[in-house]
Amino acid sequence: MRLLHVDSSILGGNSVSRTLTAEIVEAERRQIPGLQVVYRDLAEHPFQHISGSHLAAAQAEPVKLPPPLQQDLAQGQAALDEFLAADIVVVGAPMYNFSVPSQLKAWIDRLAVAGKTFRYGPKGPEGLASGKKVIVASSRGGMYGEDSPAAGLDHQEKYLTSVFNFFGITDITFIRAEGLAMSDRRDSALQSAREAIAVLV
Repeated sequence: MRLLHVDSSILGGNSVSRTLTAEIVEAERRQIPGLQVVYRDLAEHPFQHISGSHLAAAQAEPVKLPPPLQQDLAQGQAALDEFLAADIVVVGAPMYNFSVPSQLKAWIDRLAVAGKTFRYGPKGPEGLASGKKVIVASSRGGMYGEDSPAAGLDHQEKYLTSVFNFFGITDITFIRAEGLAMSDRRDSALQSAREAIAVLV
């Protein structure tokens, strides 16, 4: 079994999502003997954002591409290969301004490759990456759950669900710690997330 562990928070050791992904991965290690883990830190080693050069590169010979672009494309291919090879994907996804970090979006852009994670057929789009389990450690300063007045501002968990569903992945679990910016809720939010991790395994 292979597990891909992805962090995207810019907060380093102060990150709740990083704390939770580490605990999720450790729980999976205890559950699955011999689990192989690959780690990717998107804040420490970010991808370039998709540009016109990336689109043009699909039409060009690799040897004619500028070396920095060749290197970036190779890194993107490595990220795609890691994702496709993984049985379990653990993603740290804090909410930044109602959505995901741009570093996480740049990684997802490297996964969304026609013929690899999806394709268009006679009946429309078809996901090609089914069979994986995705566990998202979601951290939020405010309250954005379905019963919250601010639920409509959630472009984080809803976006990730849509993307992974598009890739054919339906086994998606969110370990959520929200209300972290509210001093009276932080401890209970972390406790609730840890209880969810215990149930997960």
